[in-house]
Amino acid sequence: MATKRKKRRRLKFTTPTTKPSRPLKARLTRTLYAYGLLLLLLTGFLFVIQVIMGPKLQRSALSQWTRTTIVPAARGEILDRTGKVLATNGNVYKVILWPKQMAESDRERAAAELSRLLGLSYETVLKRCASTQYQEIVLKRQVDAATRDAVNALKLGSGVGTATDSKRYYPMGSLLSQVIGFTNVDNDGQAGLELSYNKYLSGTDGKQIAETDSSGNLLAYGVVDYIEPIDGLDMVLSCSSVIESYLENALSQAIAVNNAKSAQGIIMDCTTGAILAMASKPDYDLNSPPRNDLELLAELSRNRIVTDVYEPGSTFKILTLASAIDSGAADLDSAYYCGGSYLVNGEKIHCWRHAGHGSQNLTEAAENSCNCAFMRMALLMGKEKFYDYLYAFGLGQSTESGLPGEVRGIVTHEKYITDNDLARIGFGQSIAVTPLQLCSAVCAAVNGGELHQPYVIERMVDKEGNTVYEANTAALRRVISAETSAKVRAILQSVVDNGTGRNCRIAGYNVGGKTGTAQKYDEYGRVDSGKYICSFIGFAPAENPRYVCLILVDEPQVDQIFGSTVAAPFVRQVLEDVLHYSGILPSYEAETVTVPDVTGLTADEAEAKLNEAGLSAVFQSRDEITAQVPAAGETVPKGYEVLLYTGIDGEYDDEEPKRYVKVPDLTGKTPLQVYDILTKLGIELVTDTDDPAGFAYMQGVSEGTVVEVGYKLAVYFRFENNED
Repeated sequence: MATKRKKRRRLKFTTPTTKPSRPLKARLTRTLYAYGLLLLLLTGFLFVIQVIMGPKLQRSALSQWTRTTIVPAARGEILDRTGKVLATNGNVYKVILWPKQMAESDRERAAAELSRLLGLSYETVLKRCASTQYQEIVLKRQVDAATRDAVNALKLGSGVGTATDSKRYYPMGSLLSQVIGFTNVDNDGQAGLELSYNKYLSGTDGKQIAETDSSGNLLAYGVVDYIEPIDGLDMVLSCSSVIESYLENALSQAIAVNNAKSAQGIIMDCTTGAILAMASKPDYDLNSPPRNDLELLAELSRNRIVTDVYEPGSTFKILTLASAIDSGAADLDSAYYCGGSYLVNGEKIHCWRHAGHGSQNLTEAAENSCNCAFMRMALLMGKEKFYDYLYAFGLGQSTESGLPGEVRGIVTHEKYITDNDLARIGFGQSIAVTPLQLCSAVCAAVNGGELHQPYVIERMVDKEGNTVYEANTAALRRVISAETSAKVRAILQSVVDNGTGRNCRIAGYNVGGKTGTAQKYDEYGRVDSGKYICSFIGFAPAENPRYVCLILVDEPQVDQIFGSTVAAPFVRQVLEDVLHYSGILPSYEAETVTVPDVTGLTADEAEAKLNEAGLSAVFQSRDEITAQVPAAGETVPKGYEVLLYTGIDGEYDDEEPKRYVKVPDLTGKTPLQVYDILTKLGIELVTDTDDPAGFAYMQGVSEGTVVEVGYKLAVYFRFENNED
């Protein structure tokens, strides 16, 4: 049976022969552009939200469900070389506001209660309570535990709280005040080492981030993130608190007995450059600086040892002496003649002793502190050679001690220096140094000839005890030879044994040193009449120096204004204390006496009592004795001069006090020499003729008689009889 096949139908597809109309195409294009622009805007908006504003929005979100509290880093301690704490941190508290977590209805009550309790302005506290742009505000720092408890007892809500804080504390009060400095209420350094090394002492604060609920309350089981603070470094100074106390006590006494404006001092280890003590009096208690008087605070906190320059006067002669010997311009056999002045380019430059010192060798010239001899040394060296030594000693440049505010001193460029200027530089004028520069240079002159960099920071240590910095005690350079240094030491020891430095003698020890009396200048550069800086720089033991001490007394108001009487006794006192403290044994056995108490006696009674004990007296006036240096009970070499003072109890008359001087031996002197000597002492010369000539053969009162300044002294002259 035949099957019938179905016929399959084929479908035909045809391609349109007509194109879309132009309006339709334009609509499609615009639609595509619109979608593209919308996509671009959406992408840009997401970029702004996620990338540009992301961190800010994240912080904002975080602040809504977390509370961040700063965890302050512990400021590093400051210690002396023996480990005694000079600056540390005490535990106190701070009051904190979290404005975003404070209900608006609570702000007025919180402001009223906190302003009353903390002694703050109500308006100020209210404004801070409403400062919702801030997450945390420290309302008051360094409150005590009682105040903290009172704040917490008020229950002012989650927007007010307290936290542990720290306060800088100085256990030794005013000790080393200009060196250490102080901090503000935020524990940031404001002066001294606290300021200049603030970034090392302060460390880096940490954070505590805790979760809160929608009302700002801490979640009981919330996550707390703690970023630990990095505590500051501890600073160990080269200074000794014991040696510093010796120095500061001596400076206070020097001001009191000399009725002086101020006094400064420094003690260095000349073998390393370590600053063992440094002070300027008057000073202040670091725990309570006078913040309400900024001018006074600036004055008291200035470290004059590095910030002030002065003409050193005769203490500078040590450097001239060392330079002259080392350069060959002088030796121990050099001879000098002093007639009271030295002629340089037609200018007569006077010695401090207008009568002159006559013929002398190098050692005697140093003992006499003869200006003429040191002028000659400077001129023999010449500008170029002398300046080479001055720069090698570190003058005219910072010592890089690490102390803030240090200046370079004033050394006029040699191309502007005349021979007259050079001559004056030789005896310590026409040049200005800081006390630190001078002390450092003298260390090099006596320690064997090597200059060390002065330093006050021995080392810095982290909280794990690792030393991250240590001072370099190696010598910077050699300035003079060891042989020259030995000669300088011997000459300066002779100055103390036999010359102007005799008031620095210490029983059993060899001491070297040099006096200095320098003029002061007013704001116009003119000599300020009657104002002086008296100084003494000494070192011990002289045969093998370890300690160098410089003391300056500014504007002493006493009759005997010399470094030998105003400053030297206090250097002796300090060096003796330091030598005993350091355990350095005496070099020889000396004949000593104990100083008797002569306070309350008349001048004649005091002198007689001292003479009976084997001592001599130097008077500042002939009134009743109110103080003495050395003090009663001290042991001194036999024959030592005891300085006797009057009127140092703080009460001074407005009238000019009477002044007394001893009459010298004038026999054999010319009329001009006699006139110069008596004029310097304040005694009026009376002669039997208007034009005296010849030599003095008789005087109205004998040598050693004490007379009042202004006394009229008759002196008789005649030509020597040359007949056999």
